[in-house]
Amino acid sequence: MTSTHAQQTPRALLPMIFITVVINYMDRTNVAVAAPALSADLDLSPAQMGLVFSAFAWTYSALQIPGGIVADKFAARILYPVLLVGWSLATLVQALANGLATLIGARAVIGVFEAPSFPLNNRIVTEWIEPEKRASAIAFYTSGQFLGLAMLAPALVAVQTVIGWRGLFVATGLVGIAWAVIWYIFYRDPEKSAPQPSVSNAEPDQSLDATSRDNSIVWKNRNLIGIYLGQFCLGTLTIFFLTWFPTYLVDYRGVEFADSGWLAAIPFIAAFCGVLLSGQVSDRLVQRGYSHGFARKAPVLTGMLLSTIIIAANFTDSTAMVIVFLSIAFFGNGLASIAWVFVSLMAPKGRVGLVGGIFNFCGALSAIVTPLTIGLVVDGENFAPALFYIGFFAVVGTLSYLFLVREVRPVDEGIDT
Repeated sequence: MTSTHAQQTPRALLPMIFITVVINYMDRTNVAVAAPALSADLDLSPAQMGLVFSAFAWTYSALQIPGGIVADKFAARILYPVLLVGWSLATLVQALANGLATLIGARAVIGVFEAPSFPLNNRIVTEWIEPEKRASAIAFYTSGQFLGLAMLAPALVAVQTVIGWRGLFVATGLVGIAWAVIWYIFYRDPEKSAPQPSVSNAEPDQSLDATSRDNSIVWKNRNLIGIYLGQFCLGTLTIFFLTWFPTYLVDYRGVEFADSGWLAAIPFIAAFCGVLLSGQVSDRLVQRGYSHGFARKAPVLTGMLLSTIIIAANFTDSTAMVIVFLSIAFFGNGLASIAWVFVSLMAPKGRVGLVGGIFNFCGALSAIVTPLTIGLVVDGENFAPALFYIGFFAVVGTLSYLFLVREVRPVDEGIDT
């Protein structure tokens, strides 16, 4: 174990990352709660709302690789407050929007500042948590996006009901700024390991060759390509719930807006249960001697398969059954959401942020494609093509982890490229 891991993990480390993830996703998805009223007030069409929903992902995806590099280079105690303040100020700007351009611009700026966040989360856990416990740790903070939104969905609806959609953006923006101050006060970066001996003058080319090889392998390795493709597929379902889901309930299923928050919370609770179960089961399997390949892939494959059940919502007129089918699908999405553990376990040494950036870049691409595609394919009262689209990518993700991801270990330990 390295000297970094030998240090005692701070007791509040994972709860602090959890809260940060909750705020991160709150500021991604508050526009989804605001969407029915916002689109009516500003006279925005479904296709225009698709642009608003996807604008965040334009910059978020484009900056994932630079964001991963930034996450590798800067101390989390300083970097996270900068990111939080940046995306929270952009959230506040949305309250001033009077047209499409301001909304798109603000959402794009949020994407800029949120881009390094998940690579940074993964680097923090990799620095502090032993490998055999990382799935549970990653599951815990990842669950913030599900449990946080499950709890926040009714609260955000209530806030908007009282102070309007503009007030909703003000309230959520101020929360992020306050948390930036708290993070800076309480978080501490781990002590640095002892400096490694420098490479002798007789071997400079060997070091350069190793660096070049590691940078190349993160793009070409079959196993890494498998998790990159899988993350795009996983993100397709996640992004539906973070963007179009409230509109689907209100405009296409006839649910009253005041009730939509409580109904929307149910699938998020299911996803929360899925991700926590996945982390615990995966780590238990490792501790009982099963290979990392089996222990890490089994929950992801199971979850991807369960996600395909979202298609069944097209074949019922019952709101209750729609929620049941979507909850099962999102439970599966939660099971598969420990996929970040593959980044931690497979990245070459010193390239966790870079691999995490590429991995999250692929997930963020789905945040561009999915909202736009749904906005284009929904027709009047027919939302069915959107759910078929999501189910298709759940199948593709299953096949990716089944046939491309064959070994789960650092890719610079001799895995074929």
